[in-house]
Amino acid sequence: MSMETSTGAGRASWPLWEVFIRGKRGLNHVHVGSLHAADGEMALRNARDLYTRRNEGVSIWVVPSASITASSPDEKDPFFAPSGDKVYRHPTFYDIPDNVPHM
Repeated sequence: MSMETSTGAGRASWPLWEVFIRGKRGLNHVHVGSLHAADGEMALRNARDLYTRRNEGVSIWVVPSASITASSPDEKDPFFAPSGDKVYRHPTFYDIPDNVPHM
C-alpha cells in the first residue's frame, strides 16, 4: 500500500463501486448501496463491514459503477414498447393443464 493510499490523500480518486448482497432467505442479489474503494478486494471488505454488520448476507457482489449501463426511466415507453406486441410471452397465451400444481 502506498503512502498516498494509506494516508487517505488518494481516496478522492478511488472509483465508485455498486454493492449487491444476497440475503440468507433471498435468492437474488439486491442493490444495497455504493462505496469508494481502491480495488475490488477492498470494495468487498468494505462492503462486508458496511452492509453486513448483523450477518444479513451470504454473498456479496461489487461492480465498478463505470461498468454498469442502464436504460433511462425517461425513455421507458419507447424502450420497452417492442415487447408489447408479443402476446405469446404472456402467461395468458398458454393453457395450463389442471394437473400442474402451483401455476
